[in-house]
Amino acid sequence: MRILVVNPNSTVSMTAKIGTAARRVARSGTEIVAVNPKDAPASIQGFHDIAMCLPALLGELRGHGRCDAVVIACFDDTGLDAARCAVDVPVIGIGEAAFHAASFISCRFSVVTTLRRSVPSIEANLVRYGLAARCGRVRASDIPVLALEEAGPDMMERLGREIEMAIDEDQAEAIVLGCAGMADMAAGLAERYGLPVVEGVSSAVLMAEAMAASGLKTSRIGGYAAAN
Repeated sequence: MRILVVNPNSTVSMTAKIGTAARRVARSGTEIVAVNPKDAPASIQGFHDIAMCLPALLGELRGHGRCDAVVIACFDDTGLDAARCAVDVPVIGIGEAAFHAASFISCRFSVVTTLRRSVPSIEANLVRYGLAARCGRVRASDIPVLALEEAGPDMMERLGREIEMAIDEDQAEAIVLGCAGMADMAAGLAERYGLPVVEGVSSAVLMAEAMAASGLKTSRIGGYAAAN
């Protein structure tokens, strides 16, 4: 099986981190191809960045040969609907995958993301996916995406404070990390705070494998009709 994992921003080091997280959970026979466009914002933080990266993101879908599934590795699920129209194989967004994974293992979860301007798009996605009632709150740590490349003690404390407030104030039973750049933090945070911490890259890869292995493809009737 071959899964294309597309980081919609242009930061190569983040793509490498995403690829490592994907390979860590993938089956032994699964090839992970982690890529990013060159002509895109360095990070995706809010509606403007989402719009600016879409043409390059769609170009990446056509540039890497045949695959069995695609993962869009941006927590905003950037370009997800357009990607599903553009390719025949299942396309999984890491935000949607993480929300569903959290709903499988908890009655109530909260999201801890990066900047405040990222919160509205995440909240809108929760409503669209029918999971807003399961989410206590979407919390901003006010850590810029690219700062996650150097996760020092201060940054972990800031994330930790949001997790503690989510447990105390939101009654969260699980935490969803709201950025692909946090993919390597989940295990340590789960151990420290004593509850499940879900990150979207591994959730999406496992769901993509399951969809591909089941022979399921995106419906072409209606909204996801093939692009012309």
